Amino acid sequence: MIYKIFYQENKERSPRRENTKVMYLDVDAQTELEGRIKTRRLIEEHKNYNVEYIERLSDKHLEYEKTAGVFELTEL
Repeated sequence: MIYKIFYQENKERSPRRENTKVMYLDVDAQTELEGRIKTRRLIEEHKNYNVEYIERLSDKHLEYEKTAGVFELTEL
């Protein structure tokens, strides 16, 4: 499953909408909830990011992200 993660690069700073960034992760999970949990754990283990939101991408949403030119899977 592909997840879209909205995050801020630093946990110590107060979040600002203008600084929100996006990354995409491919996570092996049985359910959407399990995937969200695994995604959050991966980010917490490898980065000092403030995760705002984790969203599972549907097939149509994934196709849109690919055609919009912003899609790139992140390796952690």
